[in-house]
Amino acid sequence: MSNSSRKLPNILVTGTPGVGKSELSRLLAERTGFGWLDVSKLAIEHKCLESFDEEYQCPVLDEDKLLDLMEPMMAEGGKIVDYHGTDFFPERWFDIVFVLRTNNTILYDRLVARGYSGKKLEDNIDCEIFQTLLIEAKESYKEEIVHELQSNIPEQTIDNVNRICQWIEQWKLDNQ
Repeated sequence: MSNSSRKLPNILVTGTPGVGKSELSRLLAERTGFGWLDVSKLAIEHKCLESFDEEYQCPVLDEDKLLDLMEPMMAEGGKIVDYHGTDFFPERWFDIVFVLRTNNTILYDRLVARGYSGKKLEDNIDCEIFQTLLIEAKESYKEEIVHELQSNIPEQTIDNVNRICQWIEQWKLDNQ
């Protein structure tokens, strides 16, 4: 699947849990008509989970099974992929990658409200502090397609949706 054969771009929205990926993806899908692929929900619905991690209190993803499921979806284009990891997705799938970032104090409050505690809470805050997902994205994709967006307040989410919509329109013009 080459990027040039798609009529619409594919977008990856990533970042630490709690930064606002799902909200941004939902709003972007509503505005653009693109398909929103919430990878966590897809994995549950299609039984792409291997086991349960007791330490983090979450299921372990069967990446190969998930990728096989997603391959035909991604070939169509016009997809927004929402997930907190990037390094196992094929580079060819995405035309642009947005890494959402949030102030640590705000993120802490969001994660506590979700019920995160202990090691899971601490590791996710550390992930944001050390820019783990931004670095992972830059190592997994061409650096020029990776963009960092702030996601602290609702107004920033709206600004980010507007910015991404402008990028989509330019992509369409450049790829007619």
